[in-house]
Order: sequence, then C-alpha cells, then structure tokens
Amino acid sequence: MLKALKKLFKPGETPAVPQQPAAAEATQSAPAVRSQEPAEQPSSTGREAPPSRPKKPRQPAKPRAAKPVPPAPWSLEDFVVEPAEGKTRFHDFPLPDSLMRAIQDQGFSYCTPIQAKVLGSTLQGQDAIGRAQTGTGKTAAFLISTITQLLETPPPDERYMGEPRALIIAPTRELVMQIANDAEGLTKHCGLNVMAFVGGMDSDKQLKQLEKRYVDILVATPGRLLDFCNRGEVHLDLVEMMVLDEADRMLDMGFIPQVRQIIRQTPRKGDRQTLLFSATFSDDVMNLARQWTVDPAVVEIEPERPASENITQKVYAVSGADKYKVLYNLITQLDLERVMVFANRKDEVRRVQERLVRDGINAAQLSGDVPQHKRVRTLDNFREGKLRVLVATDVAGRGIHIDGISHVVNYTLPEDPEDYVHRIGRTGRAGAKGTSISLAGEDDAFQIPPIETLLGGKLDCIPPEEIYLKPIPRRQQSAEEKASSDANEAEQKAAADANRRRSSSTNRPRRR
Repeated sequence: MLKALKKLFKPGETPAVPQQPAAAEATQSAPAVRSQEPAEQPSSTGREAPPSRPKKPRQPAKPRAAKPVPPAPWSLEDFVVEPAEGKTRFHDFPLPDSLMRAIQDQGFSYCTPIQAKVLGSTLQGQDAIGRAQTGTGKTAAFLISTITQLLETPPPDERYMGEPRALIIAPTRELVMQIANDAEGLTKHCGLNVMAFVGGMDSDKQLKQLEKRYVDILVATPGRLLDFCNRGEVHLDLVEMMVLDEADRMLDMGFIPQVRQIIRQTPRKGDRQTLLFSATFSDDVMNLARQWTVDPAVVEIEPERPASENITQKVYAVSGADKYKVLYNLITQLDLERVMVFANRKDEVRRVQERLVRDGINAAQLSGDVPQHKRVRTLDNFREGKLRVLVATDVAGRGIHIDGISHVVNYTLPEDPEDYVHRIGRTGRAGAKGTSISLAGEDDAFQIPPIETLLGGKLDCIPPEEIYLKPIPRRQQSAEEKASSDANEAEQKAAADANRRRSSSTNRPRRR
C-alpha cells in the first residue's frame, strides 16, 4: 500500500488533505503567515528542484564614503576689494550677488578701463559701441551687462525652447567658443543657460540642446544662426540684449548681409538693448552702429601704444631658407613650453607643423582646413599644456584667450598691420610678460613699414644670433609618428576638398 502511494506522488509533492468546509473558509479569510524558511516549491516542469545553494558568509560592510559637505553660503562680504585711487571696482556697480560670486571665482577685482566705461552706460539700459585693443576685457564687459539684464528681468510666462533672451554674434568659430566659455564661467551661480552654435560641427547635436533646456544666452556665428532661424528651430522675437562682437571683422569677411537678415528677426532697436564692439571705428562700422542702435554711448580706449607694453618685440632679418631653422632653434635653445606660430597661408601652416613634428616637437595646427571638432580639441590640448607649439593662420589671431603663452612667432608677417597687433596680443596678457619674434624674409619684409606706422615707432631688424642658425640634428621618425602624420595629412586633405566643394556649390549659378 505504501509503495503504491509513493508512485502516485512524485518526489517533492505531498498528498492534499481534504478539509471541512468551515475550515476552508477560515483558511481563506485568515492572513498568510510566512515561515522563516519557506518550503521548497515544486518545479513547474515536474522535475526535481535543484538543491539550494549554500549562503555566502556575510562580508563586513565597506565604509561609506563621506557625504559631500554642502558649499558654505556666500555673501558679498566674502568678496572684499578695497577702494583704490584711479580704479573702479565691480562693487561700485549694482550687480547681482550671484554674478559677483562668479566674478570673484574668475579672479577679477578691479574693472579694466573699457569695463568701467561700458558698464557705466549699459547697466542703465543705454546702447553702446566700444573700441579697445585686444586683451582689454571687453568680452567680460558685455557679458556682465547681459547677465545683469537677464537676472533683473524675469523671463516671459510664454516661452519656447528655441527662443533666446540674449544674442551674441561673432565672426569666427573660435571666438564664439571662447565667448561661450567665458559666459559659462560668469553664469556659474546664476541659473542661466548658455549655448553656442557654430558651423563646421554636427548641427543635430547642437539642436538637441534646445530639446533639453531653455536658452538664455545664445552665442553664434552668422551663417549657422541664420540657417537655424530659416529652419524654424530658433526664434529671435524675445531677444532683449544683442551684442555684435568684432564688427569690423564681420565686414571684412562679408557677413554683414547675413547679420542684417538676423537683426530683422529681432525686436526693433528701441525694444532691445544693442552693444557693438569693433577694433576700429571705420566709416562703415559707424554707419552700421547708426542703423542698429539708439543714441549709443561711445566708448573708446586709446592705448598709448597699440601693442601692449608687456610685450617685447623682436624682428629677425632672415632668408626664407633659414626661417624654419631659426624657428626650430628658438623653440629648442630657449626651451619654450607654450608657443604660438603664425603664418599667412593654410599650406604654410601645414608644412611648418609637419616639420616640427618630424623633428620631435609636439605641435598641432589650426586653420580653416582643420575640421571644427579637431580645432576645438587642439585648443583644449594647447590650453591644458599637452601641446608645445600651436601653428595657426589668423583664424586664431583674435579671441583666443590662453594663459601662459610666453612667445608668439610670426613665421610670415601679416598683410594687414592690424593683424600683427592681434597676433602678438596672444602673449603678454593679464599683466604677464611676453615676447614677439617676427621672421622677416625677402618675401614679406616690405610689411614692416605699415606695421611701424600703426605702432607709432620703429622695429629694429637684426640678424639672428649664431645659436639660432645651428643645423637641425637629423632624427629618424618612428612608425607611430609617421602613421599619425599620414592620418593627419589625409584628414586635412579631406577637409580641404570638402571646403572646395562647398565653395563651388555656393558660387555655381542656380538653374531656373
């Protein structure tokens, strides 16, 4: 009998015990109580359940990381700047505390002359046009004014993601990225969103920013901004502040027709505050200022010298065949760690950079043929000290603020004297000392007199010292360096071909 019962029930099963009806009702109504060790459940497949694994011994608890200490509350009393005769403090203006905290983080104490004059007018709501030499702090001047306006005026109740409240237009990608970076630093504690739109980079990635957050300050190049406006991605009807930086450069680069189309989409000039900055006040620039501003304050900072007094300027009279030799020896003999080298043409920049790399000097190039994503990465590497030499065209002559550049070398003298001032202005910034060395050969020495006229003084041309004419030691390039050089050259060629195709398609007449 017992054997028969065992065959009826498979291992792990137990015979059901019939219950009385009353007992069954009591069982259904009573809450289930789980035992400390639950009974083994039968397998749904009818197979014997696997034996339970032995429990692992409990490990001692790891010490928890200490909770981050919340930042101490900040007040204006934490930012002490004593009054000084002849100097204007940021405390002397009615700036919001959150902005003052960011100003302190940036290490600012006293206003530069253009900052003091611009803020004195723009914080009262007046339009302004300003002119000052490079490195005088005009970017911070219009950013502080813009941020103050946005913090003191609440945003409208009805607002869409692609409607910026402040618009800053600049002619080059590098300048846009620099302004946006400065704006990020000054809005650190202000709760404002900054976005940068430039050509040459993935437009979809840029537009995805608008899907995530509102844009308070938009910094853009004219072409990319106009493209987004025409596609209906960006609307400029809520712009309260508009800044046009490097207006003279935009004129030279032919961007003014695009800028006009952009400005037509903003509120009327009496309903927005407009700031215009330029390195020169030509008749064309002043004409634009009259069209786009209302009774502007005119701020001009006339330096005693167009070039900073912190910059020592040298000119070496050297043959074209010896230029590279002098450049190599300058870098190696003086053991220079952060140098900018300027040349006029893109092919010249490429050749100089490739020769430096072959000769064992860590160098990169910056020109219109370099893809934008690589230009951004190159600037970051140079800023962080990962690159020793940056060889560039005048695309990097304005708006590139990198601390610690000890020397600027003009491998070829610029055709425009103004570009000379902007180039050497990459060194000797923020009170630091810097050195500019120009290599004047038979092909570009004639550029010296116009530069001297602009500077208001003579530039002494001397032959280079013998130590800078030493032969360059021969060096075998490693396979890794050659592969990197070949890949870089292929990337440059692809970018140049793409630029030529875009240029030819733009100039090709349209079919009717």
